[in-house]
Amino acid sequence: MDRPQFEVADVFRCYGADYRLQNGASMSNAQHRVMTAIEVCRTAVLGGHLEQCDQCGHQRNAFNSCANRHCPKCQSLARAQWLQDRQAELLNTQYFHVVFTAPEQIATISYQNKRELYGILFRAAAETLRTIAADPKHLGAEIGFFAVLHTWGSNLLHHPHLHCVVTGGGLSADGTEWVSCRAGFFLPVGVLSRLFRRLFLEYLIKAFDAGKVEFFSSLESLRDRSKFLDYLAPIREAEWVVYAKRPFAGPEQVLDYVGRYTHRVAISNSRLLDIAEGKVTFRYKDYRHDAQQKTMILQAEEFIRRFLLHVLPDGFQRIRYYGFPLTIGIERPSEASLVWISFPSNTFIKSTASLGASFETNQP
Repeated sequence: MDRPQFEVADVFRCYGADYRLQNGASMSNAQHRVMTAIEVCRTAVLGGHLEQCDQCGHQRNAFNSCANRHCPKCQSLARAQWLQDRQAELLNTQYFHVVFTAPEQIATISYQNKRELYGILFRAAAETLRTIAADPKHLGAEIGFFAVLHTWGSNLLHHPHLHCVVTGGGLSADGTEWVSCRAGFFLPVGVLSRLFRRLFLEYLIKAFDAGKVEFFSSLESLRDRSKFLDYLAPIREAEWVVYAKRPFAGPEQVLDYVGRYTHRVAISNSRLLDIAEGKVTFRYKDYRHDAQQKTMILQAEEFIRRFLLHVLPDGFQRIRYYGFPLTIGIERPSEASLVWISFPSNTFIKSTASLGASFETNQP
């Protein structure tokens, strides 16, 4: 693959110093580190190493990578390793792609409370899936799934949502048999949406009452509980966006598809079209107009601001696993044994206490 002509690192190197002068005081330590890591990635600053082809023996010198999970250049190896680790864990069953999105009002307050609100997003979505799937009226089984947090829209604005890849069936309540979804149908999205809304708002209000949610600047008035509840009132009745995409053609298609989501960053270098005269031009999809490909031009300062919106809190786990984290041997019409994710014993203990295991190997 040809190297992209323009990179996010180029934007930071050209305009990052001015951005820090103007905005450095309001940037988090994590945002400062991400900018620096991307600027120096694969440069002499990080030193180098010798690479050798395992076929012909050709050698070349190469600079070291920053390995930051927000860097557009450092996700390929992490993605490849993750996909390789998942190969043996797929079941011979349907898989569904389910997306949970919080309303704009929630996105607004989540930026000032990333760790707490993103955590609630995971918790509410996971409990929603597991509760509805366990209900005998719908499936009556314990499903397995993993969820990936994305915080951006194609235009780089703040748009937190979860991509979940879910088994099209699960273990019966007594753990002795496999219960399959109807062909091509997962769970009713209207039911999922309403429970997701209720759980999210319940957890959010509990977090507020526990003093875990903070408000600054234009949101400062929401520190008052009555005003906070008034702020939430409209979205108590609104439809929250939950949708299930059509099932994958088969387990072998799951990883190819999922690889697009697991280690994606806010914008890839391949989408950048130009960097000149203090402006950045990039491609984006306009989802309000049938996902048409369009071009956006931003001032470099605004481009950097938008990119940094998506820097996660240190140590925050953006890929989490839920469900039946065991090697399972059960009888099923088409196969005698099934394999799901085999976790370390301490991870399984955590999962039984907190609605499923969650971990991420990629560091901040």
